Amino acid sequence: MALRLPKAELPAELKENMIKQLGAVPENVEVLWHSPKVTQDNLEFGARVGAWDAADASLKSFAHMAVAAQVGCSWCLDVGYFQAHNQNLDLAKAGQVPRWRESEVFTPLERDVLEYAESMTNTPPTVTDELYAGLLDRLGPAAMVELTAYIAYVNLATRANVANGVESQGFSDACEIPPTARPGKSGVASTV
Repeated sequence: MALRLPKAELPAELKENMIKQLGAVPENVEVLWHSPKVTQDNLEFGARVGAWDAADASLKSFAHMAVAAQVGCSWCLDVGYFQAHNQNLDLAKAGQVPRWRESEVFTPLERDVLEYAESMTNTPPTVTDELYAGLLDRLGPAAMVELTAYIAYVNLATRANVANGVESQGFSDACEIPPTARPGKSGVASTV
């Protein structure tokens, strides 16, 4: 798939900051720059979401990748592996997120978070009272609210990327994480 909207030229300072952060300019930012207000608000809110700290970073990272795998956002999986690497998260687990149900590397809590992320991503959402209560019990109210808002935000980002035709840029190449296929789902990103 190709970008559905051509890249816009970013201001030099923004371009330089993106390269410092990620080593390249993210194509999704170049596409969004057709509306600088949307782009700036998205970047600012994304930074705020990334700074939340009531929920464990690895749980949020795995939830993000689960949403990306389900929605089919290869760019999000790609950058998710890159961020997991840079945050010193468990890379063996990160690489298994797209096939978490078949993998044996995840704890019961991580499995419930992955199920919750997928349940929130389903249309309509399929979150059960039991799943929510079980996570609330183990995470506490602040982390549960944060995890829920985080998953909702990454749904916005992943769906926008897919709709705009943004695909993997190879950010995870430096991480040496072998991405795994998500079995049995058509129309879903199978690897980065």
